Amino acid sequence: MAFPRIVQREMGYALFLAQMGERHLTMVKTLSGFGGASVIEVKQSYEGNAYRAVYTVRYANAVYVLHAFQKKSKRGIATPKAELDLVDRRLNELIKEKERR
Repeated sequence: MAFPRIVQREMGYALFLAQMGERHLTMVKTLSGFGGASVIEVKQSYEGNAYRAVYTVRYANAVYVLHAFQKKSKRGIATPKAELDLVDRRLNELIKEKERR
């Protein structure tokens, strides 16, 4: 909810498309390092700031948002390691939870 309203709307639309089994043509890309195409990053820029949301489509019944954040790194376009570590931890927790069921 801390994202600007327009960013919320655009990212919400990208997530809606994911729920419908589609991908936004310009805002999303597969996030590398997570073993395939099941982890997706939504990218949005607004007023010079970069916003990201990361979700997984690993499970057919739902889209799970793993993390949403404002990118503050000033060193290149790569997603900061701390953010990737958090995504990895949350993905592993989701996998463990699904295996327990």
